[in-house]
Amino acid sequence: MTAEYAGMAAPPGSAVASPGAGPLARYPRVRLVLEPTPLHPAPRLSRELGVPVLLKRDDLAGVGLGGNKLRGLEYLIADALGRGCDCLVTGAGPLSNWTMLAALACLRHQIEPHIVCYGSSAADEGNMRLHRWLGVDLRFTGDPDRSSVDAGIEAVTAELRAAGSRPYPIPRGGATPLGALGYVRASVELATQLDALGERPAALWLATGSCGTQAGLVAGAALTAAPYEVAGVTVSRPVADSRERVRVLAAGAAALGGIRAPLREPVVLGGWIGPGYGAASREGRAAARLVATMEGVFLDPVFGAKAMAALIAECRAGRVRGTQVFLVSGGAPTLFTGADGGVP
Repeated sequence: MTAEYAGMAAPPGSAVASPGAGPLARYPRVRLVLEPTPLHPAPRLSRELGVPVLLKRDDLAGVGLGGNKLRGLEYLIADALGRGCDCLVTGAGPLSNWTMLAALACLRHQIEPHIVCYGSSAADEGNMRLHRWLGVDLRFTGDPDRSSVDAGIEAVTAELRAAGSRPYPIPRGGATPLGALGYVRASVELATQLDALGERPAALWLATGSCGTQAGLVAGAALTAAPYEVAGVTVSRPVADSRERVRVLAAGAAALGGIRAPLREPVVLGGWIGPGYGAASREGRAAARLVATMEGVFLDPVFGAKAMAALIAECRAGRVRGTQVFLVSGGAPTLFTGADGGVP
């Protein structure tokens, strides 16, 4: 099995059952998310920005300290179990919420996690401290380039297979068509909540990194005939690269989900990465403090805070009209890191 193979989905029905209606029911999933996650108004923030803002609280998703990655992991862990895999290999940066939640999901389902991080070492803080506390197998590539993780995943997968294990490799961020089904499903959940509130928002905002979450939301918007556009704010890649990744992953998720409605062209905003990937920005810090003091909600400094900074700027520039939904995607452990990533 290669990293490209994992996440393409085993034949429907070959793993854990996935009860439910609609085209997604044919794909097995495990239960990790306490759904539905809350959707609630942000009244003070709305008054500050001059438009109604709703917060979709996937930071309260359930396992660990919550986060958006749990939705894709429901399908990926089920696929690993269905294939008879006994270990899982994935990777990202040392502060990664993805790898922490992947490790927890694995341990919960008796799959051995193996995590690959770029760089040579990491401080014992945030998600890295949680990885070590759990005794997770951690490998460092020795290379500061994020892309070195890809070769590291392949190398650890080969090592485990040679030792007689059955590894399930997943690319950085869980960004595969199967993983993106998590946010196709979340879109159905969101549609029900919006109907109950009588809301027809103009846009749904989120931080975009590995692009799987935005891809699932784009495919999900087509499935539900959503009135909103999905506005991703890139926190890692150039805008053009992000758009292409979202486009490809959304098309793959739509094919898996039997979604025949046309997909909207991905919307990705740039200019908000700040000092770099994984480093807090001045604008993000200000946005996170505003949301915390006005709504009592913490945004992680390297993903959600930067996306909120973009939304605030667009509102204050008068370029935003109508109700806006903001996906609070979790990442709380990042708040408890050093000066580049944590709370000032």
